[in-house]
Formats: sequence, structure tokens, C-alpha cells
Amino acid sequence: MKYLAVDIGGTGIKYGVVEDDGNVIVHYSMDTEACRGADCLIEKVKNIIRFLLKEHGEDIGGIGISTAGQVNRVAGEIVFATEAIPGWTGVKLKEIIEKEFSYGCYVDNDVNCAALGEMWTGSAKNEKNFLCLTLGTGIGGAIVINRDIFTGSSYSAGEFGHMNLYPNGLECNCGHRGCYERYASTSALVKFAQEKAETKERLNGKIIFERANNGEKIYKDIVNQWTYNIALGLKNLVHIFNPPLIIIGGGVSAQGNLITDLIKKHLDTMIMPSFSKNLMVKVASCGNKAGMLGSVYGLKNNIKKGL
Repeated sequence: MKYLAVDIGGTGIKYGVVEDDGNVIVHYSMDTEACRGADCLIEKVKNIIRFLLKEHGEDIGGIGISTAGQVNRVAGEIVFATEAIPGWTGVKLKEIIEKEFSYGCYVDNDVNCAALGEMWTGSAKNEKNFLCLTLGTGIGGAIVINRDIFTGSSYSAGEFGHMNLYPNGLECNCGHRGCYERYASTSALVKFAQEKAETKERLNGKIIFERANNGEKIYKDIVNQWTYNIALGLKNLVHIFNPPLIIIGGGVSAQGNLITDLIKKHLDTMIMPSFSKNLMVKVASCGNKAGMLGSVYGLKNNIKKGL
């Protein structure tokens, strides 16, 4: 059995075909063109599915969709999305896709899907309970309990990026100040480095880590402060959830143990020893396929439950 998978991000869409065992047979990508709005995005998703069915349409078990925004995964509806995708809030994506195509559809938030993908074939394989954070423009989070996503009462749990890290700190897009993602996201790292290094050069995460790895003190200090901020937010989560594992995803996961070793070093100085003893911090290993894999895992789980 094969499954179609679509992962809708703010800037790009990944899509492909996934087998029953989690093997991704083929995968493609294209620009989201989110600024064109919800109607254009829906039509783009339909065209992607038409293409996948045309090229790989034999023995298809359903369609899994991972998307930016808060998602009611039971109804497959976008509960809330920022204006990064105008008009995306309220879109009944599952209903639209099932009406258009003769296959069952599963829709969930992108970080929830990334966590499920890591649990199925990645760094959290065989784990029952863990937390997942993706560091990018902001910070997304997912809470996995007994191998399922904890969604909260309105399908919005896991907004770790809006924990308060520094009272009266930097202004956040959510309208408040001092939010975690203003200090510990990848965009926060780049902004901090741009200011601290006092350079007119356009920096990015890759350049910053390369220079830190090469021993340039200012960049080593920048990465050290940034990983300290990551750990400071994780301190709260560790004392609340007492997880055995935290997965760190996003583009920074390419840095591997460099990131997790620094985070764990800081974190061990912040948390009670009883919480540190059995805690692992790992980078995500599924890369840009995690969302696709998780959407298919969620779909298969729904089929298993008869939903």
C-alpha cells in the first residue's frame, strides 16, 4: 500500500509517495506562494495530488497533509493561521480534498506531523513520550504522550514559542514581549549575530555555525548565548513534562551533536538532577521528509482506528 503526502510550509511545499513501512519512494518540492492566498493554495494542493495520482496512482491508501497553522485534526480544519497565508484560517481542508478525490484524508499541524514522523522512522523511534521543537522563523512545538499527539482542548497545544522567557523583553509578532522564539529561534540567532558581529554582511545560520566551528570567538560566543536561551526555555518544559527525550528540528538539526551537546550542557546546570538523569536531547533525523512521514503515520493510525 502507498500513501500520498503533502507538507505545506510558509515558503515551500514538499510532497511525495510513502510506503507502508515509512519508505519515501519519491519526493518533490515547489514554492508555496503563500501571499496569493488560500484559494490559490488549495488549487495548488489539488494539482499536486492530481500529479501524484497520475504518476503513482496504483494501490493508494489515502492522502496525508501536514500544514502550517493550528489544526483541528479530527475535522481536518485550520483553526488558526497567521496572515503569512491569507485566508487560511477556517479552511476545511480535509472536507475539500475528500470531496475532490475518492480517498480518505488526514490533516494536522506541521510540527505535530514532524514529531510523528520522527517517532515512526527517526530520532524518536520506539519512544512513547517526548517533546519536539522546530527552530526556524519561530519555534513550533509538539507534545507526544503514549505515542500520540496531545492537542489540548482546542487543538493548539505545543505553542512553546510563546512562553515568556524575558519579562518586558523583545516585542513578538503575537503582540506580547519576551517570547521564547524572539531569543531561541533560528531567525533570532541570525538577528543577534548580525548585531553582535557588527557586520554589514548578510549572515545566515550556516555561516554562523561554520565560523563558530572554525574557532572564531565572537561567533562561538553568539552560538553559546543562543543555545543558553534554548536551554532556558527547555528548563520550563522539562520541569513540567519530565520527558525522557527532546527532539530539536528545523534547519539547525544539520549541525548534529554540536547543537545538542551545548544545549544539554546548559540545561544540566538549570534543572534538578532527578530530571537530568534520564533526559536525552537529540536532533531530528528525518530532515525535510518528517512532515510528509508524520501525515502518513496519522492517516494510517486513523485508518487503524476506523476513523
